[in-house]
Amino acid sequence: MSITEIRKMPIRERLEVMEQIWDSLRDEGHELPSPEWHGSVLSGRRERIESGKATFMTFDELKSTFRR
Repeated sequence: MSITEIRKMPIRERLEVMEQIWDSLRDEGHELPSPEWHGSVLSGRRERIESGKATFMTFDELKSTFRR
């Protein structure tokens, strides 16, 4: 299936297919290793939290940043 064909599908149908694909990947039980940089990002976040330099926001605050 080409990207052109996918774009012609209604959004609802594309989302359903995407969910089915994710389910099929999960059900196969294959684990893909996380990229090396994921560990670096998580370590940096942990350091900021432990040092008290991290800032947090509520889910509502986060949503409002996307509605601007």
